[in-house]
Amino acid sequence: MNPARRARLGDWWRRRWPAALWLCTAGILTSAPAQDFSADGLPARSISGQFIVTGPPGPPAWLDLPEVITNTSLVRLSPAVLAVSAERIKTSLYHLLAVASPRDWQGKIYLSLHTTWGTNETVTVMTRPGDPAWSYQVRMPEVVAQARFVRAMTGVLLLELANRQAAPDGHSGEVPDWLITGLSRQMAQDELAEVVLSSPDQPPGVSPPGRLPLKKHELDPLSGARRVLRHHPFLTFDQLSWPAAGQLDGQDEGVYDASAQLFVAQLLKLPGGPARLQQMLAGLPACYNWQTAFHSAFHDWFPRPLDVEKWWALQMAAMQAQDSGLVSTPSHSAARLDELLMLAVESRPSTNALPDHGLIPLQAAVRSLAPARQAAGLQVRLQELQTAQVHMTPEFRALAEDYCRVLADYLELRTGPARQPAAIKHPAGPAFIWQAGLVIQKLDALDIRRRALAAAVLKEPAPPPED
Repeated sequence: MNPARRARLGDWWRRRWPAALWLCTAGILTSAPAQDFSADGLPARSISGQFIVTGPPGPPAWLDLPEVITNTSLVRLSPAVLAVSAERIKTSLYHLLAVASPRDWQGKIYLSLHTTWGTNETVTVMTRPGDPAWSYQVRMPEVVAQARFVRAMTGVLLLELANRQAAPDGHSGEVPDWLITGLSRQMAQDELAEVVLSSPDQPPGVSPPGRLPLKKHELDPLSGARRVLRHHPFLTFDQLSWPAAGQLDGQDEGVYDASAQLFVAQLLKLPGGPARLQQMLAGLPACYNWQTAFHSAFHDWFPRPLDVEKWWALQMAAMQAQDSGLVSTPSHSAARLDELLMLAVESRPSTNALPDHGLIPLQAAVRSLAPARQAAGLQVRLQELQTAQVHMTPEFRALAEDYCRVLADYLELRTGPARQPAAIKHPAGPAFIWQAGLVIQKLDALDIRRRALAAAVLKEPAPPPED
């Protein structure tokens, strides 16, 4: 490219991207001075049109670097490969967050590749307010560590989701590091999400000297995080919120990455967890810090900031118990499950009488308790079931998970907008009546399975069904 054209392109980029610039080192978004990010080479456009990729002309410089060709943790990028990988990462991220469609994007993302001079170069992200949509530019080397690449792309995609609600003259949302790290690790280690492509080791027409071993993905995407945390303490929510220097670069033996992945995975398991994270992202531009948006989105679960710390401590204790192999006997598992399927209530025969305490099954709670009292009681039972199931034997653990799923779906229906089947034209009462009836039927079916399981495992006769 001649100097005059390069200067014109440089002036164009400076006019187009005057807004905030972030330096993304291993996926960390921090402020940095503005730079000229003009790119050489012809652009490639992704299938959705959201990603526009440019790169330097000619063969990549890394072809002469043995430390690059033989390192399977590095991703070798070209404009075409990057365009496809970006779309795959977006699809995988949207699947985790239950975003309606990968095609429903607003802000364009310009990806600029530059010549690699080392194996530890940084990735930079720049945002530009716009009307109607914000836009983004990401500059990265042709060779980058896979974890850094996925984290950087996750960060800019989360920014795009958050800033859809940002005013043209407003400020960009602040996406927390734990959310970027947790989601990027969950995608990168899930064998069902082959999101990262890499350019071949040789230019077209040249046969490679041999094949590199493929990285094997494990069935459980959390297995790597669990292995790390068997030998290190979990980080608290406060430590996840304010990572120390070097933690985001993996200098703590991966403890931050592992804790963030498990934290995000547990949030996604909450009733409506993906939708609540979407709500949090949408609220970021209107908040001065992400904590406000987080507690607003998860207020039903964490009314006070201290509640999230308590919840996370409970999750850590449960996961540590599971990893340590502290599993109870079948009889104890059955008894514990029976206990958790009853709800403590109190009643008064008359206004001035002392309260009578008793236990009722979950079906009776759904059928007769007032909505607020019912939701509070079922939510406590759901949390206790999620914690207790890790100590149960496998057959009772699977059954407890099914109970949890039924309760979680019901609580989500009760806290969200009323939903009715399309086939019901004239329901007998309010929407919550058919919701309650449906959950009672599911709980009854699970109770039949539970009695049969107890009879088979404990060698006891199954009691007759309850009326």
